[in-house]
Amino acid sequence: MRYDKQPGNSSIGYYRQNSFNERPDGEPLRVLSDDDWKHWQEKGFVLIPNVVPGENVKRMVDRIWEFEEKDPKDSSTWYRPPRSEMEMKELINSGMVEMYNNQFMWDNRQYPGIYDVFVDIWGTEKLWVSIDRCNLNFPVREDEFKGFIHWDIDTSDPNRNNNVQGVLSLSDTTKETGGFQCVPDLFREFDDWVKTQPKDRDPFKPDITGFEVEQIEAKAGDLLIWNSMLAHGIRPNRSNVPRIAQYIAMTPAQEDNKEFRDWRIKSWHDRIPTEGYAFPGDPRNWEQTKYEKAELTNLGEKLLGLKDW
Repeated sequence: MRYDKQPGNSSIGYYRQNSFNERPDGEPLRVLSDDDWKHWQEKGFVLIPNVVPGENVKRMVDRIWEFEEKDPKDSSTWYRPPRSEMEMKELINSGMVEMYNNQFMWDNRQYPGIYDVFVDIWGTEKLWVSIDRCNLNFPVREDEFKGFIHWDIDTSDPNRNNNVQGVLSLSDTTKETGGFQCVPDLFREFDDWVKTQPKDRDPFKPDITGFEVEQIEAKAGDLLIWNSMLAHGIRPNRSNVPRIAQYIAMTPAQEDNKEFRDWRIKSWHDRIPTEGYAFPGDPRNWEQTKYEKAELTNLGEKLLGLKDW
C-alpha cells in the first residue's frame, strides 16, 4: 500500500516489477536520439521539442483559462482565492488547475507523438497514461510561493519502484517565468549521498545543501520527462506572464488489476479527479456539469485501460 502522504499520482501504477528500457543491444528508438538517451540516463530527465501541434496547445490553453474563470488579458482576475484547500502545503499558490478529464487533455494524452516517447523510455508498447491536471502558475506577489524540491516516491525504500513523470509545456518558459527545476547531480550521486544522511531524513524532501538546482527552459509544445528518483519541483514565477503546462506520464499497463482498471475507467467516464491528498478536485463539479465525456481514439482506449493491448 502506498504511503498516504506520498505526493505521487495514484492514477498510474507504482510497481517494483516495472523496469526502464535498457537497450542492451542498442535497439532503435522511435523519438529519442542517442544524445537524448544519454541525457536521460545520466541526468535523469530529457526534453523533447514540439511533440504536439500548435492547435493542441492553443485549445488546451483556452480551456484552462475558461475553467479557471480568469482572463489572460486582465491580471486583476488572476489572484482570486483557491476554491479548494490544498492539503499538500508546498503546492499552495503553485497554480494547480483541478481539471482532469477534459477532452483537450485527453487529446494530448492520446497524441501518438507523446505515446512514442514513453515507449522509448519503458521499452514496451503496453502503457497506461496518468490522469493528472494542468498548471497555471501566475507571477508571484511578495514571495507568496517560494518554490520547492521534492521526490514523488519513497526514497528510503531499498526496493523502491521505477517510475517516470512528465509535463507538457503549454507556454514558453524561461528561468524567470517559473516551471520545472531539478537537481541532476543528486540523481547521479544518490547512492553515495544517502549514506551521509541521518536515518530519520524525510524520504520525500531532500537536503540539497551543496547541490546546484537546474532550472529548465522549454517552448510551448515541448515535453519534459524525468525519472522519479530525480529530485524536482516548481520554481516561482518572477516574470509578468503566466506559466501554463499539462502533466502527462505513462507507465506499464496493469491489465490484470481489475479494481485499479475499473477506477481508471470510472474516472474518465464520470469525469472525477485522481484520489490523494495532493488532488483536492473542483468543488463546482464543472467537469461533470459543463463538459462532456472525452472521446477516445483506439490508442486512447488502450492507454486508459478500456481496451486490452
